Amino acid sequence: MISTVKLGSGRFTYQVDVGWEKLPPGYSWTDAAAVATDSKDRVYVFNRGDHPMIVFDSDGNFLSSWGEDVFTRAHGITRGPDDTLYCTDDGDHTVRQCTLDGKVLMTIGVPGKAAPLYSGEPFNRCTHVAIDPNSGDLYVSDGYGNARVHKFSPDGKHLFSWGAPGMEPGEFNIVHNIATDKDGYVYVADRESHRIQIFDSKGNYQTQWNNVHRPCALYISEDQHVYVGELGSAGPVNANHPNIGPRVSVMNTKGERLAAIGHMGFGADVGQFMAPHGICLDSKDSIYVGEVAYTNLRNMGEPADGVRSFQKLVKAA
Repeated sequence: MISTVKLGSGRFTYQVDVGWEKLPPGYSWTDAAAVATDSKDRVYVFNRGDHPMIVFDSDGNFLSSWGEDVFTRAHGITRGPDDTLYCTDDGDHTVRQCTLDGKVLMTIGVPGKAAPLYSGEPFNRCTHVAIDPNSGDLYVSDGYGNARVHKFSPDGKHLFSWGAPGMEPGEFNIVHNIATDKDGYVYVADRESHRIQIFDSKGNYQTQWNNVHRPCALYISEDQHVYVGELGSAGPVNANHPNIGPRVSVMNTKGERLAAIGHMGFGADVGQFMAPHGICLDSKDSIYVGEVAYTNLRNMGEPADGVRSFQKLVKAA
């Protein structure tokens, strides 16, 4: 059901497709940590429930689930150019390349074994993957127990890394998400520094955007728009502060905000967000938003069972 509430502005005006996803009886996902679409607009929700990957067709009909005996804590998902999926498991300290039906093709990292805390070695609670559009190399943001970006060849060979804990350019305070544009620049969501840092393909710092509040999710569309999930407040002290999110901001590659989708503040009403954590678009420019609403509410000491953690936004008529 398409809501009457409109979010955003101009060409980036959306409405919520309420209840788009049709989960089978007994299925739930607690937190929908990340989401991806494939070349046929099937939707893959990487989540922290009993069925880590839940797959829908473009109309929201359930197709399948997989990953039940593979993943421990879903965090990031990225579609590769060959329609495979790179699934980042921050509880298992691994990145797995999978087919669309769940066959594991490659694992980077040692399952269940974290690198020493802030050692700079891969991985300690890695968070996401981006792909170099020119070479097919992989960038992995790492993460909660590290402050690094690692670059790998397409076959998983470690090439080099950059970053260190801190607040200076090229340093990170929770490197939470990563994306590349068509020119090969690397965008890194430096979440607790409230900025997005941009690097070239060799890890050289280029610039940063500071006008973002706890950037949590990144997605760069074919037309070079940067969709940023801003997580919003970190606790009760500023939970009701207006105009800091949670929301999805649309920016150009100059760092200029073109639209802010979600103006109604924190909450579960139609048009509100709780904790945008993963974003992707389909071929019709519909936006899919995975949220870690359960975790966010629990961290604030609030009851969280049954909270909504996934939304589809469609272009407003």
